[in-house]
Amino acid sequence: MTDPALAICESYQRFLHSDPDKSMPVAAIQSLVEYIKTHEASTMSEFVEMVKQAAQVLKQSSANSISLSAGCDIFMQLVTRMSDANLEDCRANLISRGTRFVEKAAACRDSIADLGLSFIRDDTTILLHSYSRVVMTLLLKAAAMNKRFRVYVTESRPNNNGYRTAEKLHQAGIPCTVILDCAVGYVMEKVDFVLVGAEGVVENGGLINQIGTYQLSVVAKAANKPFYAVAESYKFVRLFPLSQFDLPTHTPATLAFDAPQSGGLDEAHAIERLIQQNPKVDYTPPSFITLLFTDLGVLTPSGVSDELIKLYY
Repeated sequence: MTDPALAICESYQRFLHSDPDKSMPVAAIQSLVEYIKTHEASTMSEFVEMVKQAAQVLKQSSANSISLSAGCDIFMQLVTRMSDANLEDCRANLISRGTRFVEKAAACRDSIADLGLSFIRDDTTILLHSYSRVVMTLLLKAAAMNKRFRVYVTESRPNNNGYRTAEKLHQAGIPCTVILDCAVGYVMEKVDFVLVGAEGVVENGGLINQIGTYQLSVVAKAANKPFYAVAESYKFVRLFPLSQFDLPTHTPATLAFDAPQSGGLDEAHAIERLIQQNPKVDYTPPSFITLLFTDLGVLTPSGVSDELIKLYY
């Protein structure tokens, strides 16, 4: 890897780990801003190509680059819109706008929380999946307003982020129970609605999120329960998957059939192999989603494409 490529990846990891609440798209834009501050180009075309290569290196640095790609694509859209300006004006404007974007990113979660508060009434029971910063912002704000509600959260294998969610909810005094991923159908009749975050929101209004989200939405629809998603608009991505296998994270090794082995595998090795071979995210089609709460407002899935058009065209 060349030094510039190493620099952009190191910046991204530093920004991501310096603030646990910082999401991947924001860290990507922040690292690209730092990159153009410290790397020179002699012509506008050279500058655009330099930024494009840096964004591509960032995308390739992560096995699950969907959320990361959203940030890179937003920044590249800014570059494209400013490509008619002279080089120094373009650089200065990108640094200014990128910095403002990072500063305002946290406010997106608060505005989404404000929109979602009216959906949480006293004596509500909510089902969550995995861990989402914006979901936590909404629930903690609701608790601070003395709304009384209960939460089921899936254990969310393979990363078990459901336990992280439960710990934060318990610290806030919110009644919470962790359930097995396979117990979703069992508890569904007890919940009022399902609430999830998103790694990305695709062009047709569908979601890309941690594995298990899709089956959660299927069970919710079968039980006639609302399925709500919360996501910042900077997670809107220009993808149009038609199936699970159209996701950019899919590889031939995903869910591959193993060759027969004599003697079998020990349990620890079998679990490790299971985690490696199984997908980390899945795709939830828009037909299973009731509403999306975003910093652009409360949207139906069909409204997402309109917002993407405004953003990119």
